[in-house]
This record gives sequence, C-alpha cells and structure tokens, in this order.
Amino acid sequence: MELNIYTDQHNKLIEDYKLAEDQLRFTGTPKECIEQSKNDEERSSILAIEQEQLVTFFVLHKNEGVKPYSQNPNAILLRAFSTDARQQGKGYAKKALQLLPQFVKNNFSGINEIVLAVNVANVAAQSLYKKCGFVDEGVRTMGEKGELIIMSYYL
Repeated sequence: MELNIYTDQHNKLIEDYKLAEDQLRFTGTPKECIEQSKNDEERSSILAIEQEQLVTFFVLHKNEGVKPYSQNPNAILLRAFSTDARQQGKGYAKKALQLLPQFVKNNFSGINEIVLAVNVANVAAQSLYKKCGFVDEGVRTMGEKGELIIMSYYL
C-alpha cells in the first residue's frame, strides 16, 4: 500500500470509491473532501492505494482545522477517514494508519502530533485507532453528528 496526496490524475479512483450508508453517518465523501481541499490550502486529501485501487481515503488538515481539537500549533488533524465499503475487513485502514506517521514526517515538516476526533458511537473506529497507537486522553467535544472523542498520536 502507498499513501499519495491527491492530484487530478486520481479522479478515476475517486469516482470508483463507494461508502455505505452507515459510513456516511460519520464521514464525508472523498468528492466533497477533495472540493474542500481545492479551496483550502491547509487541507490535503490523501489516498491509500493498493494495487492501483483506492482502498482508504482521508484528509490531513493543518492550522485552523486542528484548532478546535488541540492547542498544539504543530499538530495536524486527521479527518474524513474511510475505507471503500467493498474493501472493509481486509486490513487496509489499519495499514494506512500504520503508514501515516512516516508519511506525515516526510510530507508535513514541523508536525509533531496527529489529532483526530471520532464519534463516541463509532466504537469500531475507536478500537482501530487505539490499536494503531492513538491515545485517548479523556478530551471530549460536541460535533455536528454528536459527541466526539479526541485522540492523539505523538510523532
């Protein structure tokens, strides 16, 4: 698997990406996220590609994006994390999260913390994040879709 920053040459992969209704309760679609990234230089859309197929997608958001969740000016927010509905249960999300720390170090200089906000109802995602080294330090906040647990991975 390889993590890539989105470019227009990835459009076909984005078109083929599918999310189930239960996933859409917690995350945005890659198309929506890419549009936001195009209009906000602090957002980078990231594609996890396995055998020329987009299997996992997420956004890394610097500066203003991370402020509601962390006081650390050197943190980056992981948001809109999803796996193609047809690819779930194959370990792709875990592999993407395992590759993430080195990817951030290589592509986002000065970042020393990855922060995410996960819905309290999304127990499966919480478990995955913990397995991949994210730490729940007890911080909670309200989001558009309910209460959020703030988790951190320190680089």
